[in-house]
Amino acid sequence: MKFPFEEIKIGHWTDTEAKTGCTVIRFPNGVVASGEVRGGAPATREFELLSPERTVQNINAVVISGGSAFGLSAANGVVDFLSESDIGFPTTAGSIPIVVGMSLYDLGVGSSSIYPGPNEGRVACLDGENNKGEIPTGKVGAGTGATIGNWRGKDKIAAGGIGIAHAEIEDVIVCSLFAVNAMGGLSEERISESLIEENFQSSLQEENLEPNELMNTTLGVVMTNLSLTKSECFLLSQSSHDGIARSLFPAHTRMDGDAVVAVSTKKVKADSRKLDLARVLSVFVTEESIRQACT
Repeated sequence: MKFPFEEIKIGHWTDTEAKTGCTVIRFPNGVVASGEVRGGAPATREFELLSPERTVQNINAVVISGGSAFGLSAANGVVDFLSESDIGFPTTAGSIPIVVGMSLYDLGVGSSSIYPGPNEGRVACLDGENNKGEIPTGKVGAGTGATIGNWRGKDKIAAGGIGIAHAEIEDVIVCSLFAVNAMGGLSEERISESLIEENFQSSLQEENLEPNELMNTTLGVVMTNLSLTKSECFLLSQSSHDGIARSLFPAHTRMDGDAVVAVSTKKVKADSRKLDLARVLSVFVTEESIRQACT
């Protein structure tokens, strides 16, 4: 997939045998970021600092990983990698890399004992050095062991993965990268009470699945060239969640860990109209990247 931001580096570590992996998105100095969690079961690292009222405005990287809470340790390798170049939030004791981590549950798909760690996070950083605008998508990185659709039962589970989409209107660019491991499936038909009763109830009762067997997550990063404040980035992340709800049903359940980080590269001056345009595009590219990930 052609990626529109040359200054942002994206790399993967993939284990096709264990069916897990991680994806690292590294940003240039000075980007502003915020984010929102709407799923009921998130596995995150440093996400609270993204709240608009928190002190730190900038982040250096986002790590999306498999392995559930175990996979969050991949971010440690990214922190070390960035620290070696003195990248991070400046303090009197040196720069502290600000790395946000988000993990999805893929332990039941491949190996439950193999998951991304610090070394794998570093490998994904190095892979990002080699990706010159063309970013692999599908069953790679954090999307390697991703699935969708288990709300309809085990026989209806389909492949998830990594998807990337972007749009540009006038001088406003919005791009999204999503790792899709959703309890829900792609929304291709009109939702009805009978559809919910037939699928949701059967998946929980007839197949005797407990809710903790339906652990899922849709995780994404939405990036724009607009110069946004932290609060405006938060609004952008909220719009992206609308894209999740448009493309997947059901979304944001208590078994999902759905989370979105929104990032501004501050290249183009923004006004209220352009912010509104970016929010609309955020919905669009989120839906597009999710659908791409699952095809």
